[in-house]
Amino acid sequence: MTELNIFEFGEPEWLWLLLAAPALLITYALLMMWRRRKLRRFGDEATLRELMPDWSASRGWIKVSLMSAAIVFLALAAARPRTGSKLTSVETQGREVVLVVDVSNSMLAEDVEPSRMERTRYAISRLVEGMQEDRVGIIAFADDAEVVLPVTGDYKMAQAKVRTLSPSLISRQGTDIGEALEVALLSFTSSTQSARSRVAILITDGEAHDEGAVEAAQRAAQEGVMICAVGIGTPEGEPLKIAGQHVEDEDGKLVVTKLNEPLLQQIVETTGGIYVRSRNDNFGLNAIVERLDSIEASSIELQRFEEYDEQYQWFLGVALLLIIVEMVVLSRRNPLLRGVHMFEREEQNIEK
Repeated sequence: MTELNIFEFGEPEWLWLLLAAPALLITYALLMMWRRRKLRRFGDEATLRELMPDWSASRGWIKVSLMSAAIVFLALAAARPRTGSKLTSVETQGREVVLVVDVSNSMLAEDVEPSRMERTRYAISRLVEGMQEDRVGIIAFADDAEVVLPVTGDYKMAQAKVRTLSPSLISRQGTDIGEALEVALLSFTSSTQSARSRVAILITDGEAHDEGAVEAAQRAAQEGVMICAVGIGTPEGEPLKIAGQHVEDEDGKLVVTKLNEPLLQQIVETTGGIYVRSRNDNFGLNAIVERLDSIEASSIELQRFEEYDEQYQWFLGVALLLIIVEMVVLSRRNPLLRGVHMFEREEQNIEK
């Protein structure tokens, strides 16, 4: 067991409350501007200030600033800041699953609602939600391949990375399935090299003809890695439409996206996996999950935080202190302390 101090928020959705602090300051500034315009209708500002000796502009700003700071600390407290104090390694039975996801521009096509890319993110997110003892990694590819998430048992991190999948991850467009599979084979951990519990799930709509894909599949079979695939699109092809507009090539012809189904079938057959064509009513991952359940699990090591130390009380204490100070500071000058000019310079600066 290892002692660590990993900081995180238990309920980060409350961090949206942080926006209330600048909103309060902006609202107060607008109210002060409106107030000054109203006062100018009654006469000279200097004369009016003499008629209102108890009013203090600086005290108003101090009060609203204190309240804004209190809101910040209350929001942080509500988000439950905590530190993971103990990281423990747990040996369990599971599989290693590497998702190899096509993020080329054609994945923005809307023939699958709301789009191929959005539907893919949703399906992968549901897949990760159902995982319990497995480890997962993510590879994004177009003409290049990039490791988005190394193989891990951290499902929260996996969900966060799934949301980032988009064509902007890879600058060079294309569909190089061979390179993507090669990167996937290198992503599996050494602890499972001798086990047949490693699976690569290829999700693509690409029209690829590279021989490297078949060679990578043969290498995967030799290493005991199963490849399953989900194909998006149709072999007949259809004009590519993104954001409601048809995409044209440099010659002004419509770009047609086709699914190379025979290639994907050859890849999965080489490794004993299964191929599924995605449809509007069924993305296809359910059938692959059933195939995964038939694979014998192996011993893998997962690292988990066993204990968390809650830190919200410190932020809550500061927020309460700021609220108390805000209540003590009067918006007007105290007549008993009228001779004390602590805020005189600040008020002059504000009024200017």
